[in-house]
Amino acid sequence: MLKCLHMSYEADITIIGAGAVGLAIAAELARHRKDILVLEKNESFGRETSSRHSGVIHSGIYYPQGSLKAKLCVAGNRKLYRLCQRYGIGHDRLGKLIVAVSKDELPELESLYKKGVANGAESLRLISKREVNALEPYVSAIAALWSPDTGIIDSYALMQCYEVQAVSNGAQIAFKTKAVGTERVASGYKVAVEDESGTFSFASRVLINCAGLYSDKVAEMAGIDVDRAGYRLHYCKGEYFSVGGGMNRLVKRLIYPVPPESTGVGIHVTLDLDGRMKLGPDAYYVDEIDYTVDSRHKQTFYEAVKRFLPQLEPDDLEPDMAGIRPKLQAPGEDFRDFVIREESDKGLPGFINLIGIESPGITASPAIAEYVSGMVKELLG
Repeated sequence: MLKCLHMSYEADITIIGAGAVGLAIAAELARHRKDILVLEKNESFGRETSSRHSGVIHSGIYYPQGSLKAKLCVAGNRKLYRLCQRYGIGHDRLGKLIVAVSKDELPELESLYKKGVANGAESLRLISKREVNALEPYVSAIAALWSPDTGIIDSYALMQCYEVQAVSNGAQIAFKTKAVGTERVASGYKVAVEDESGTFSFASRVLINCAGLYSDKVAEMAGIDVDRAGYRLHYCKGEYFSVGGGMNRLVKRLIYPVPPESTGVGIHVTLDLDGRMKLGPDAYYVDEIDYTVDSRHKQTFYEAVKRFLPQLEPDDLEPDMAGIRPKLQAPGEDFRDFVIREESDKGLPGFINLIGIESPGITASPAIAEYVSGMVKELLG
C-alpha cells in the first residue's frame, strides 16, 4: 500500500483499474492535475482483458456510425500510431484483408466498406481476386476489403508507456489494492480499499470506474441498479490457437473473414511482432472467468480458416491462450456501445462509469482518455 493512503488522505481523482484504459486516463489527467490515484487489485497492470487479445490496432470498420466505439476507434487509431512513433512502442502497420470466399458474402463486404467510410476509417478499398492474390498468394478469396491502417501493437509496452507518463507526472498507482466499497459523501466519495494489511477508507472528489470485467460490480457497489441501467456485463470467451508446422509464414497481413454473427468478427489470422501466427478468437458466452483453451475446439478453428487459407492442416494448430470480453450485449442481443458517462442523473455526481470496454478498447484508449478528461474538466474546472 502506498504510504499516502490513510483515513485523512483525499485524492482529487481515483481511478479503479489499471488496464490499458485506466492507465491511459491516468496518463492524460496527470498532465494537468495532481493527486491522482489508481487502484489495481492485481500485482501489476493489465493482467486481464488488456493482455489477452489479438493485439490489433483497429481502423473502425465494424461499428455503427455515430457510436462511441466508431468515433473513439477512428480517433484512437491515429493517436495510437503517433504515440507509438513518439515513444518507440513496438507496432507494425501490416494492413488487413476482410475476405469474401463466396458470392453471397459480397453484399456484407460492401456494407462493411460503406460503414467504415461513414465512420471515417481512412484508405479503405474493395479489391478484386487478382489484387488479393498479389498481396497474399496463399489466400483464397473472390474479393476483399483492404484496410491499410489496421496494424498490431505491443500492448504491454503501450501500458508501460502510459504508466511511466502517469507516474512521472505525479500520479500514484497502488497495486494489490482492491476497491471494496464506495459511499457518496459531501466532498465526493469515501472509497474503502483492501490490501495485504487490511481494510480502510479514504476520500476522493472524483471516482472513475475502469474495472473492466468487474466494472458492473463497481457500479453496483456505488448504488446503481445495473440491470435497470443496462450495465450488467456478460462474459464472452475467446480462444486462440497458434500455427506451426512451417505454416506460420503463409501470410504477411491480418486476414479476417466476413463476420459470421454479431458476437464477434469471426475467427481470423493474426500475427504478432515476432511474426508468430495465431488463429482466433472464437466467441462464446461463459458464466465464469476461465483462461484455459479447450483443445477440442481445434477442428472448429481449422474449418473456419481453411475456407480462405486452404494450405492449413489440423496438425498445424496448437492451443495457445484465451481471453474474456466484458460485453454489455447479452446472448442474442444486437450491438451495444461503450458506456462512458458521468452519473449525476443517478445521484452520483463525480462518479464516471466506463463499462463494456471491450474491443476496440486498446485502439481507442488514447481517445477514451481525452473523452474522460473532458468530463473531469466539467466537474473540477
